[in-house]
Amino acid sequence: MNQHPEPGPGQPWQQPGGETPGWGLPPEQHHGGALEPYGGTGGYQPAGHPMPNEAPVATIGDIAISQNMVITPAGRFPIRGTVWTVTDMSRTERSTPTWAVIVAILIFWWTCLLGLLFLLVKDQKTSGHVQVTVQGHGHYHATSIPVSNPGAAFHINQQVNYARSLAA
Repeated sequence: MNQHPEPGPGQPWQQPGGETPGWGLPPEQHHGGALEPYGGTGGYQPAGHPMPNEAPVATIGDIAISQNMVITPAGRFPIRGTVWTVTDMSRTERSTPTWAVIVAILIFWWTCLLGLLFLLVKDQKTSGHVQVTVQGHGHYHATSIPVSNPGAAFHINQQVNYARSLAA
């Protein structure tokens, strides 16, 4: 026995023409252009758009640079005429380590002021990141690179200066 009444003609929940309700067949799928793998990078490019096969000469975060191209996750574009920006958002803190304070207190009682020289010991800690942006030819990409020492931020600046020299 069915608990639900059969819908009569003209009921709002009945399909026009007496068809069985359902989703039916899906619409025809649009496949677009075929994707073809291109050499070495493990990525894909649209068919019919050949790109020069150049080896990267530098990598800054997720941006690769060849002699004539900038390669980002969003695509490739010529390096000539691009604008590069570096923003250093790292900081370096200097502090006296705990062990130096303890040794200075313990030795102070036996050697008077000689133990205070341990308070001159400084510990240096760098944290933060460097943001690099490239824009040109209708493209914009930004990457953030974590740094753990002041030399890393300097190295990233040198890489961007090299990219700027290729863009000129």
